[in-house]
Amino acid sequence: MAREIKEFFDLNGYYLAKGVYSSDEIEAMESDFNRIVVQLLNGDENVNARWGSQLTVDLEPEDSIVFHTHNVQTYSSIWLNAVQQEKFLDIASAILGPDIILHHTKLFQKPAEKGSAFPMHQDWQYFPTIDDTMIAGVIHVSEATNEMGCFRVYPGSHRELGRCEGMMGSGQNAEIHKQYPIEKATVLQAESGDVVFFHYFTLHGSMPNTSLKTRKTVLVQLYAGNDRVEDGNGHTDVRLVLRGWNHMVTRSIAGSV
Repeated sequence: MAREIKEFFDLNGYYLAKGVYSSDEIEAMESDFNRIVVQLLNGDENVNARWGSQLTVDLEPEDSIVFHTHNVQTYSSIWLNAVQQEKFLDIASAILGPDIILHHTKLFQKPAEKGSAFPMHQDWQYFPTIDDTMIAGVIHVSEATNEMGCFRVYPGSHRELGRCEGMMGSGQNAEIHKQYPIEKATVLQAESGDVVFFHYFTLHGSMPNTSLKTRKTVLVQLYAGNDRVEDGNGHTDVRLVLRGWNHMVTRSIAGSV
């Protein structure tokens, strides 16, 4: 099974893993997900991560919302356990190999009827690694239908594009965005407990949530233990070893975590 996962991922740049988390696990994860959102909304920070890109201006209302925070494992032990769950790590190992490093996690909640869209983009420019091993696993806490603004990808775009400049979702690379419109991307509907893994070169995005249901996901960013983030990158990097060994860590790096 691991070989089939790796072959599919290498060809398509993504893999939809079904039923990674049980209903009991998801029930506990959703309870703490909801608690995190309440804590965010009770604070005085701006937690609306609406992109507001020119690429999606005609797709979503001006008051669209997506609630967001980094690093759910700093809020909740249940979520710390979730990123260390065996089935999740088995699939990540099939893609990355035996050594898996957690870079960061991100919570996204798209509210019913006005959940924000995400323009087609690549992730590599946000946190490039030396050997480009960075992947993500999107844990579906709720179901995600097309109407709810589920994940969309362009299969094989990681191989076609590689490190493509100007693909951070703001529309800088108009020629590429014209070739890969969000409307024609492959729709990946998912159920709660499913996980979508994708490479950080893979073009991905999502339409707005126009349904009467809330879409809840947590993205888990991972890279191989023999890789590291390029020098000078300021993005949060928790460097938590989820499986195996971190071959690149030093005393000074360990002290800066």
